[in-house]
Amino acid sequence: MKKGMSFCLWLFLLACGSQATAQTAYYGGKTIRIVVGYPAGSAHDLWARLIAPQLTKHVPGNPNTVVQVMPGAGSMTATNYIYGVSKPDGLTLGVNNAALYFAQLLKQKEVQYDWAKFAWVGSTTPSSPLLYMWADTPYKTIHDVRAAAVPPKCGATGTGNTGYFLPRLLEETIGTKFQIVTGYQGGADIEIAVERGEVQCRAFTIQVFYGREPFHTWRSKNQVRVLVYGGKKRDPRIPDTPLLTELLDQYKTTDLHRRLVAVMLGSGEFGAAPMFAAPGTPPELTKILRAGYAKALTSPELIAEAKKQKLEPGLIHGDEIELLAKEVLNQPPEVIALMKKIMGE
Repeated sequence: MKKGMSFCLWLFLLACGSQATAQTAYYGGKTIRIVVGYPAGSAHDLWARLIAPQLTKHVPGNPNTVVQVMPGAGSMTATNYIYGVSKPDGLTLGVNNAALYFAQLLKQKEVQYDWAKFAWVGSTTPSSPLLYMWADTPYKTIHDVRAAAVPPKCGATGTGNTGYFLPRLLEETIGTKFQIVTGYQGGADIEIAVERGEVQCRAFTIQVFYGREPFHTWRSKNQVRVLVYGGKKRDPRIPDTPLLTELLDQYKTTDLHRRLVAVMLGSGEFGAAPMFAAPGTPPELTKILRAGYAKALTSPELIAEAKKQKLEPGLIHGDEIELLAKEVLNQPPEVIALMKKIMGE
C-alpha cells in the first residue's frame, strides 16, 4: 500500500512539475500588452499601470508587461480591437468600460464584439455610480434638477457609459431633466469643461470621485456636491445625499423601472477596470492569467501603492465575471425597450 501511494504521489508531483514548467515556458521571455480604452491618467489607466508590474511578478515565466492607451467611443474602440484584431494567445489584454454590454443589448452598429465570449481575467473594486454638480449652479439637490426650467449640462465620453446612462436613467425613473454633451475623449477633458463652465455635471463612480484629483481639491474647496448615488447601502462619506433606491421609493417608481435600474446599474458588479483577453484564448492560458491577476491584485505591494493613490483594491475573480457576462445579456423585451428609450435608440 505504501509503495502504491508513493508511486501515485510521484506521478502527481511529476504532473504538477510538468504543468508548472509548461506555464513558465510559455510566458518566459514574452511580453503581455494591456490595451486601455481610455486616455493616460484615467482611472482605467491608473489601474492597468498598478496591475501590470504585478502580473510580471505573478504570471509564471515573469513576462514583461506594457500598457498602451487606445481611447475612443467610451472604450469601444479598444474593445472592438481586442475582439476582432488581437490574437487569442494570452499576450494582449484589454481594460474597458464595464457598461459596454449595453451597446450589445441595444444592437448598436458599432459593436463588433460579443460580451459573453471574452476570456475574462478579473477586475477590481465593485463600483457604484454617482452624479456630481458644480457648486456654483442653482442645482443644489436632485429635486432642484427635477423642478428646473433649464436642465443642467452633463459631460460624457459616449453613450455606453455611466456618464450618459445615469442622467438618462434618472430622467426615466424619477423625472429629472439633463442636457448630455457627448464626445469628450476622457474624464480629464470633462473636468476641464466643468471648470470652464461648459458643462455643470458628470456621472461616473464613487471610487473615482474619492480616488484622484481634481476631486480631492474640489471637495476641499467645496466646489462640487454629489446629488445622487447608487449602491445597496449608504456611503458614510456622503451621508446627506439620497440613494437612488430611496428616490425610487419617494417617487413611487414602477416595478418594471426598478428592474431597469437593477440591470443598468449592475454594470458596477464588473468592477472599476475589468480586464479581458480575446475570445478563443485557450482555457489553460485563461486560467494562468486569472491566477496571476488574483495574486497581483492581492499583493501587499499593489495594495500599498493603491492606498497611496487613494484607490480601493477589491478582487473580482475572472470566473465570476464570466458568469455575470452571460447573465446581463439575458434580458426580456420590455427591459430592452426601456434601455433603447434611455439610450436614444
